[in-house]
Amino acid sequence: MQKRNKYTEIEDFLSDESFQSWILSKIDNDGWEEWTLESRRRAKLVQDARVLLLAMKVPEQTITQPELYKALQTTWIKIEEKENEINSSQNSKIRFLKKYFLSGIAAALVIALGSLWIYNNPIITPESKVVTYNELINENNEGLVEQTNNSDKAQIITLSDGSSVLLQPKSKLSYPKIFTGNERKVYLSGEGFFEISKNPKKPFFVYANEIVTKVVGTSFRVKAYSDQPDVEVLVRTGKVRVKSNDLISKSDQDEVVLLPNQALRFQRKDLSFNKITDITQDIVLTRSVGNIEQLSFEFTDIPVSQIFETIEQAYLVDIDYPKNKLKDCHLTTSLSDQPLMEKLKIVCNSIGNNTTFEMNGNQIIITSDGCN
Repeated sequence: MQKRNKYTEIEDFLSDESFQSWILSKIDNDGWEEWTLESRRRAKLVQDARVLLLAMKVPEQTITQPELYKALQTTWIKIEEKENEINSSQNSKIRFLKKYFLSGIAAALVIALGSLWIYNNPIITPESKVVTYNELINENNEGLVEQTNNSDKAQIITLSDGSSVLLQPKSKLSYPKIFTGNERKVYLSGEGFFEISKNPKKPFFVYANEIVTKVVGTSFRVKAYSDQPDVEVLVRTGKVRVKSNDLISKSDQDEVVLLPNQALRFQRKDLSFNKITDITQDIVLTRSVGNIEQLSFEFTDIPVSQIFETIEQAYLVDIDYPKNKLKDCHLTTSLSDQPLMEKLKIVCNSIGNNTTFEMNGNQIIITSDGCN
């Protein structure tokens, strides 16, 4: 695969079968993703090639309209550059093929763009009023810490108030190192499952695209990718309130209240709220529910090992504990509606006998002298 190091044109990528397999089938046997991230210039070429390749597959693939506009403009520029490079001494057949190839790609983009309009694909258009992640964090005067998940598995983030966030791949969260004042605010781009430490005097706000989710203490999921047409909020426990961000014009419905197993789908194109009172009737939501939203945290005379296994499955963490010392330990406890740190504290306190835990990223180490 060393030949790709010499790729300088979009056509080079489009003619590479391995590249096509990566983009169209998500099969990355040759390490395209890692290779792409090694160079900013390389990443730009790869992105342009990706957009063009997907455009020629419309309507089977979904492409954002801004990407199409940008790629179309880039393609026409390249056509002009190619035509200028071709002088009269060049073979007319080569000249024709080059122009035909690039013009064909541009035509494919025009057709793809037209298809998006014809089929009324719910894509955010340049005319829509959207709120970007950078706009949100720029509105905050506090020094924010940003956590980005560039891995292929969810990552746990523990906030200063004890709240926890299970941040999905290709997502990022900005939050203050220490919450001050009368509010707790965080900013999300992508998807995260939140378990909020209860504090009625200090409400918690999740800013994501054009909406704000307000809670006091509960668990819920927010899905808000910048290139997606909808924002979703799904409640597991407690109650949340969702409203439009002050950075956009007020929608017809100022606030929506959601209870357990209810959800909201906010359509960014027309700023409309669609409340879903029974998530089991929504196929998209049902398919997206993760382990943490399905597993029960109510335990009655259950082995500690099984409790740790449930936590591992829910949060995608690894728990190292003294199996021999705790093999005969059974607990009866409720860990529902508790952030991860609080769950671990309750389990350790229930075990007793100098049982403590230490957390480092997705690794948790339990030390104990055994059961009480």
